[in-house]
Amino acid sequence: MTAILERLSALPGVLPPAISRMVGVGTAVTGTSISQTALLDLFGIDDPKVRSIYLNSAIDQRRLTLPEPDATGVRRPEPQGALLAKHKRLAIEMGAQALTACLKTIDASLSDLRHLCCVTSTGFLTPGLSALMIKELGIDPHCSRSDIVGMGCNAGLNALNVVAGWSAAHPGELGVILCTEACSAAYALDDTMRTAVVNSLFGDGAAALALISDGAQEPRPGPRILKFASFLITEAIDAMRYDWDDDLARFSFFLDPQIPYVVGANAETVVDRLLAGTGLRRSDIAHWLVHSGGKKVIDAVMVNLGLSRHDVRHTIQVLRDHGNVSSGSFLFSYERLVEEGVTRPGDYGVLMTMGPGSTIEMALVQW
Repeated sequence: MTAILERLSALPGVLPPAISRMVGVGTAVTGTSISQTALLDLFGIDDPKVRSIYLNSAIDQRRLTLPEPDATGVRRPEPQGALLAKHKRLAIEMGAQALTACLKTIDASLSDLRHLCCVTSTGFLTPGLSALMIKELGIDPHCSRSDIVGMGCNAGLNALNVVAGWSAAHPGELGVILCTEACSAAYALDDTMRTAVVNSLFGDGAAALALISDGAQEPRPGPRILKFASFLITEAIDAMRYDWDDDLARFSFFLDPQIPYVVGANAETVVDRLLAGTGLRRSDIAHWLVHSGGKKVIDAVMVNLGLSRHDVRHTIQVLRDHGNVSSGSFLFSYERLVEEGVTRPGDYGVLMTMGPGSTIEMALVQW
């Protein structure tokens, strides 16, 4: 891949192609940190099958903002309107913190921002979250923006694809992806197994990623984004969904128990497509940043791609410490990789997310 770019840039009259770089990352959480055991006690869950789902999830704790108990000490389900209000409040709160943390890592300010892409799947807003963030933080109203809504846990890489393209078209200018997921705003409180699977997994969190493509100035440190690959598993289109529940009079999320195996079985097809034409093999990939979709999902990806626990150590740690924070999960892992300081110039990495559709997204990067 690098050799191809060098040959192109050496041709007379041909400018080197602009390559977007991931130059800064920041995360934020809000709400109460609560363990799986404490959550079971809080909900008063005694069913052994439900308890086993929580306790075998490989999650130690998550951040959640749950309804306050009523006068009898019971936490009642929140109506859809209250959940949407919660989503708006938490998304802006966490989003502002993550964006500020991200900009701080590159010594940038809000006035430097030229494009903001907001990603969320835990509520619907019109005007979109990007407009609300611009107003809330006093960002230049001329800042261009985009919103990715309802694509689910894979959407962070869909946003990366969008902003990488914008960044390449605007060399030297700052674009930011902001994934802010108030999963507490998608919680149902009932005794169904469908709800138990979802409530045992998701947590609140936000993550921001800054992108700048090489311009006339010296390139900033950070991995270059080289290629994307996508796959929609159409026969499993209903395996992960967020739809209206007439009985609850609200939206609720559904996860098919077979989805980890569906994702795992198709992961190899997508990574082979991602690496096709690059001259790279899977063994050439030094860093794997996989969405923390759940213990069974991570295990299925490891088995089908031949990865070790060390390869996905950050994915496992993020699941343990935060649960599944939806679209921003892979950026929580990326932040830990950056802090670890083990990447070397020339290293290749693969970013992988998966979500409703059922969809697998991947990106190839190089430090």
